Amino acid sequence: MGEPIWTPPARRVAASNLTGFAALARERFGAPAGDYASLWRWSVDERERFWSALVEFAGVLHTPGTAPVLQHRDRMPGAVWFEDTRLNYAENLLARDDGHAALVFCNERGARRELSYRELRAEVARVAAGLRELGIGPGDRVAGFVPNLPEAVIAMLATASLGAAWTSCSPDFGINGVLDRFGQVAPRVLFTADGYFYNGKTIDSLAPVRGVLEQLPSVERVVVIPYVSETPELGGLTRAGAIAFADFGRRGATL
Repeated sequence: MGEPIWTPPARRVAASNLTGFAALARERFGAPAGDYASLWRWSVDERERFWSALVEFAGVLHTPGTAPVLQHRDRMPGAVWFEDTRLNYAENLLARDDGHAALVFCNERGARRELSYRELRAEVARVAAGLRELGIGPGDRVAGFVPNLPEAVIAMLATASLGAAWTSCSPDFGINGVLDRFGQVAPRVLFTADGYFYNGKTIDSLAPVRGVLEQLPSVERVVVIPYVSETPELGGLTRAGAIAFADFGRRGATL
């Protein structure tokens, strides 16, 4: 085997996450000292200890259960991991609460928006309050017919924070495509943008949403995100109690 093309300097190796993880695994979980191959072998042979070490090193917010980390370790399929451990995806993604950028959005027209972690948390809390007021909780489904917007992330995290399930599809899906996806899960709330931009064109999203609502009776509320217009026309969406994104939820709510 030839020589490596590039080797990082010692100070960079010492400061790497892998070096930090190896130290924690050795000190707290009995991993062997040595090279990468030794650590890898340990991770394969001692799967329970490896994953316990990784959860601790990564700072995963969770409520540990009483069951073993791994049950039926030699079954594939059939192995059971962290059986009664509980965690929330949104809680982990929103652990920071500061001014650092959490989301940076740009579109083809040159628009740019940035949300800090603190701003993102506040928006997620507001939208989660709106979902909570509708009775959304574990077992419920919330859908998004949205382009890649900060509001799509906000709605997803708000849904996850309540233990509900989020599903989404691109706004370029036709009515039948949307129904094929959302019809399987019967969402109670639908988030949609009023439209989107593509290849220099402005494309309406509310017309197909009206068609979807005619065949998706599970939807109790439609939340409209203004993107192509500051004041979208909500006519035709009254059956599902359409409301503007900015008016949904309760400002000042906390997670």
